[in-house]
Amino acid sequence: MNNLFKHRLAWPVVTLLLLLILNASFNPSFLHLEWRDGHLYGSLIDILNRAAPLVLVALGMTLVIATRGIDISVGATVAITAAIAAWMIGGALVMTDGVATHTSRFPMPVAIAAALGVALLCGLWNGVLVAKVGMQPIIATLILMVAGRGIAQLITDGQIITIYYAPYFFIGSGYLLGLPFSLFIAAAVFVLLWWVVTKTALGLFIQAVGINPAAARVAGVRARLITVWAYAFCGLCAGVAGLLISSNVKSADGNNAGQLLELDAILAVTLGGTALTGGRFSLAGSVIGALIIQTLTYAIYSLGVPPEVNLVVKAVVVFAVVLLQSAEFRQTVRGWLFRAPAGAKP
Repeated sequence: MNNLFKHRLAWPVVTLLLLLILNASFNPSFLHLEWRDGHLYGSLIDILNRAAPLVLVALGMTLVIATRGIDISVGATVAITAAIAAWMIGGALVMTDGVATHTSRFPMPVAIAAALGVALLCGLWNGVLVAKVGMQPIIATLILMVAGRGIAQLITDGQIITIYYAPYFFIGSGYLLGLPFSLFIAAAVFVLLWWVVTKTALGLFIQAVGINPAAARVAGVRARLITVWAYAFCGLCAGVAGLLISSNVKSADGNNAGQLLELDAILAVTLGGTALTGGRFSLAGSVIGALIIQTLTYAIYSLGVPPEVNLVVKAVVVFAVVLLQSAEFRQTVRGWLFRAPAGAKP
């Protein structure tokens, strides 16, 4: 049992289970699943669906943090992507044979490709500033964090763009095989990324860059190129998250879309056991961390906790889990609990 709790995912899994138990104890129908209209309904499904964008951003953030970096511009990238997709799709009302239908301004595949292409460029911009120019990651991504919001508001003209094109709604609100389609997107990204970092040398190279970039370059690892593409992938993940969010709410808000998402993503990665100092990372841990944050958010709102204190509650839970993950902290507590009484013979 002691060895089990030494596993890096042990405490995140325990935390997630405790949050599920807490929700179930206050809401008897929390674990209830119902098949209705051809798909599953229930609180668990709702949590998974709403966690999908955070899972995607957390997966991209995992690679960035593993290379000893940070990306605080993912929220702005989400806003830019959503704004571009909403502007290009929009949806004009057209009367055809007396029937009102909504048409897209551009073909939906073109709009999606353009939005994701811009998200990829945002990530590449960050990567070039960090790896090629030599800026500190937090400064490089802060530039896009600030400017990105302005770009998104320029695209939307400072207004909330409403999307009327029904086929676009399937991305964030549709169902496949009874489950939200967003889960399949998040699962596909996770499986593809897991395969790449475990079945190829890329995972080892990322760890090497995170542990010691200079030594990695001496060993022949193209550290700068790996860093650039880690940021590019993070931007792409944020772009996909932006599509899910805008599709789900059927609109794009350049000012509020993705607000504070970068902080939740960093918390999710940290909860999952990825070291902020670079090197060690866990994709599965980041997914569990994202589920913890979304389950905690659900618990806060369902228990009627005032919105103004929910960030404090979230911070306390994250602080406790991170402490429990620390071997040094556990050793210190163990020393306090089993300290020999004063005057006792050794």
